[in-house]
Amino acid sequence: MAGRRAGAGTGVRTLLALLALRALGAAAHPQCLDFRPPFRPPQPLRFCAQYSAFGCCAPEHDAALARRFGALAARVDAAIWAECAGYALDLLCQDPSTPLRTVPGLCEDYCLDLWRSCRGLFRHLSPDRELWTLEGNRAKFCHYLSLDDTDYCFPRLLVNENLNSNLGRVVADAMGCLQLCLEEVANGLRNPVAMVHARDGSHRFFVAEQLGLVWVYLPDRSRLEKPFLNISRAVLTSPWEGDERGFLGLAFHPGFRHNGKLYVYYSVGVGFHEWIRISEFRVSEDDVNAVDHDSERIILEIEEPASNHNGGQLLFGDDGYLYIFTGDGGMAGDPFGKFGNAQNKSALLGKVLRIDVDRNERGPLYRIPSDNPFVGDPAARPEVYALGVRNMWRCSFDRGDPASGAGRGRLFCGDVGQNKFEEVDLVERGRNYGWRAREGFECYDRKLCANTSLGDRPPPPRALEDLSPRICPPTPRLLRTTQEALLGTGCRLTPASPASADDVLPIFAYPHKLGKSVTGGYVYRGCEYPNLNGLYIFGDFMSGRLMSLRENLGTGQWQYNEICMGRGQTCAFPGLINNYYPHIISFAEDEAGELYFMSTGVPSATVARGVVYKMIDPSRRAPPGKCQIQPAQVKVRSRLIHFVPKEEFIRRTESTPRPTAPAPTKAPRRSRPTTAPLAPTLRPSRSTPRPGRRRGGGRRRGRLGTKVPEPSNGAVRLVRPAGLSPGRGRVEVFAGGRWGTVCDDAWDTKGAAVVCRQLGFAYAVRAAKRAEFGEGHTLPILLDDVRCTGSERNLLECAHAGLGSHNCDHQEDAGVVCSREDPHL
Repeated sequence: MAGRRAGAGTGVRTLLALLALRALGAAAHPQCLDFRPPFRPPQPLRFCAQYSAFGCCAPEHDAALARRFGALAARVDAAIWAECAGYALDLLCQDPSTPLRTVPGLCEDYCLDLWRSCRGLFRHLSPDRELWTLEGNRAKFCHYLSLDDTDYCFPRLLVNENLNSNLGRVVADAMGCLQLCLEEVANGLRNPVAMVHARDGSHRFFVAEQLGLVWVYLPDRSRLEKPFLNISRAVLTSPWEGDERGFLGLAFHPGFRHNGKLYVYYSVGVGFHEWIRISEFRVSEDDVNAVDHDSERIILEIEEPASNHNGGQLLFGDDGYLYIFTGDGGMAGDPFGKFGNAQNKSALLGKVLRIDVDRNERGPLYRIPSDNPFVGDPAARPEVYALGVRNMWRCSFDRGDPASGAGRGRLFCGDVGQNKFEEVDLVERGRNYGWRAREGFECYDRKLCANTSLGDRPPPPRALEDLSPRICPPTPRLLRTTQEALLGTGCRLTPASPASADDVLPIFAYPHKLGKSVTGGYVYRGCEYPNLNGLYIFGDFMSGRLMSLRENLGTGQWQYNEICMGRGQTCAFPGLINNYYPHIISFAEDEAGELYFMSTGVPSATVARGVVYKMIDPSRRAPPGKCQIQPAQVKVRSRLIHFVPKEEFIRRTESTPRPTAPAPTKAPRRSRPTTAPLAPTLRPSRSTPRPGRRRGGGRRRGRLGTKVPEPSNGAVRLVRPAGLSPGRGRVEVFAGGRWGTVCDDAWDTKGAAVVCRQLGFAYAVRAAKRAEFGEGHTLPILLDDVRCTGSERNLLECAHAGLGSHNCDHQEDAGVVCSREDPHL
């Protein structure tokens, strides 16, 4: 397209490049993609045809550009237009109306060629009067328009292999991490354990806190000041980090729009007696954004022999029945009875239950579905739908492929392991998921493992040696990356399918080297990010990892990929961020099927560090208008609190596979022995970068000005002698516009933990003293007597003697030794 002008050398080169791209079936990369992800137009473009595969131009916008081109032709002298029409087409189809520019960033040779004969076009293409004034000076004119980056300036970006080869695809880094981004949706929450919608067309979402409060958020993300539900006085929990008791689950009845019913799962107790309660509530007749607290009816209560492993998920299936996911009762190893609760069909703990709560206004509060698998078995509770689970934390039903419906109704669960493995299960009617006989693919209780009712077991896999995947032949019922890459068994040890048809192996399991507390997620079935369709996304509470599984429809195997925050400038779109708090508590879908997760920096029911994040695929979005929603209007009686985002994009050059996370004593809802934790991780403090200059190339690259931005107050760095590995060195802090050192008086591992977190390390191995890593003679001593609790974002938030006040010298400069791996493993 760019070669329509006669006698333009650069135009000829561009035409050849575009012809080559079309011959290869490749997509060209317009600069407008700096400000929003690309999409595939629903039909070929007629005017900007080179962007029909992927770009940021919908057919309606393409038609508007064509009209603008026609109007421009009518205003420009015919002789000039014959020479300049190709240039006009180039510039219009780059869609330069971005926050930083009104015209594309040009390659210098192209600009010089354009200036010779067609510089007058810009009076018609751009309202930038400063550009108009430079029209007579070729050097200044092209300096103003050109980009220093010769790979990204127009038209060279059209043939840049790095930009065009993966256009429209989810990008994985060299380690196989899928690069996604985030959008902050809500903040200031106290251990947000669940986020659900009401299926009533209102597109509200309801976020539950562990304390027992549920908040209403409107589609514009404003929150109602009055809570939707507040049963905090009845809920049993505590402020200590890792308490698994509390408000744990919430589900709206499929007919909520008509019957106003919802169900909650929470812990209660009197003295040393504790139990879990599933209750039914109704929405208030006077306010659809508030529950009638007097309407509570207790549907089911189950005694808890210990304070951990409380389960907590409630779901309604397509069958209309309520599914309840209980833990095994707590302690370690399910020690209750001969086989444990999970293998005892007469116990409700360690199970997936299914009950019918319809038509319960009179008679029993719930009924047993006639097709429950153990109806008629005198040794079993009829509520039991599946057994052999340890502590399933977060389950979800697959909505199914938006086009074909494939996969609809599959039930995915993350089941928290004991000592070695975490697992993801596909829950099916009547199946036994192995606990406590098995943990992941490995025997846990060898006597139970050999029991014929659980199937004959292969020898346990040998010790974990290698996490890198190899190509293995398919293995029935097993995920290759689980069997070989994650368990390190090679292609020789292939655990056989269980002998019993009712005994089911996980679809995926991972060792505690990758995480110690799985948080189940969702299969993405939303509209906005087509490349994610069919991807099961989940996480780990302890390590902060985001992970994914995708089924190979031909083999039935599941392929594992970790999810990273996009590296470099991948997430530098307006409104997106590339970092999150590390303790991943739960995942969620909104009413339209878009995917979210909730995490916190401090896993305590009383600390408001919880954030809700929406997952964003920067590689591709749906065409404009395709995913529009029309929320049903609801009357709001409470005052609205408008959403103010607090998180920021962190500029870094490397991929960030996961947040930096210490290991707390246990998750908010389940426990296991761990080493003593560092303080919970918070993101490093950072300043908001200034927008690029007008002639810069937007988010990706270009002329961004000459001055390096000043570090934010509280920023830290490590200075180490040559030869030492990263993560150790003398601590230097930026405060009051200058760098300085920290005196080691009162310096301990809590202060070291704050520094290590800021620098992206999960663990503080030790606090170094007495100038172990050298003396900072050239710098002032800025901090002395630093005393941290460990939860601070930077050292300036810790107690100290005052900025610049000290009674020490550089022989007492403090240092740290940080690590990305747990030093105790």
